[in-house]
Amino acid sequence: MRKIYLIIVFFIGIISSQAQELNWHTDVKEAIAIGNKEKKPLLLFFTGSDWCGWCIRLQKEVLKTPEFQKWANENVVLVELDYPRRTPQTPEIKAQNNELQQAFSIQGFPTIYFANGTDKEGKVNFEGLGSTGYVAGGPTAWLEVANGILKKK
Repeated sequence: MRKIYLIIVFFIGIISSQAQELNWHTDVKEAIAIGNKEKKPLLLFFTGSDWCGWCIRLQKEVLKTPEFQKWANENVVLVELDYPRRTPQTPEIKAQNNELQQAFSIQGFPTIYFANGTDKEGKVNFEGLGSTGYVAGGPTAWLEVANGILKKK
């Protein structure tokens, strides 16, 4: 009986550790506050979640892997800036995302931009650290590029 109990506890632990989701922020001002408090840069993920094939591929091959999740929890504050075609968004989120797309001169998706942000008296300012997009080779190759960008800061 004790062995069965230990096996059940073991599997529950495995399942809960795998189910640990990353916290993708959609409010950039909230993310800036967290980034400044934790002294971490923002990872701004510009995506077309319901239509962009390369965005979906990046999610599947990198952003939803355990390697990325571990890295992200230690190194960045995640911000998803989505430009869906079928998924509804609030007018505030649409306006914020369009403003950021213009501010960062985003031409294509997916684009991931690393930046430090400040929010003073309602004005948001960014210090750009670098950008990337889809990188072939899975999480190892992608994280190598990301670490190269973050080491420059």
